[in-house]
Amino acid sequence: MVVAYVMVKAHTGDADRLRSEIGALEGVVEASIVAGDVDLIAKVDVDSPAAVKDVAATGIQGIDGVEDTQTYIAMD
Repeated sequence: MVVAYVMVKAHTGDADRLRSEIGALEGVVEASIVAGDVDLIAKVDVDSPAAVKDVAATGIQGIDGVEDTQTYIAMD
């Protein structure tokens, strides 16, 4: 299994809706609104690095209201 964390910057006012939509994506096991430089953090648990790309680049970035993402793959 590959675990990754996707930091999501949302357009103003979209964080609650995005949390629900991101949390419903296959491979996303948790989505939380956070304080700081990003608005949400999504935890992804999938079978391969390629699947992380599918969730982050195709799934999350494809949702209207997502301004930017940064993806970090866990090393342990």
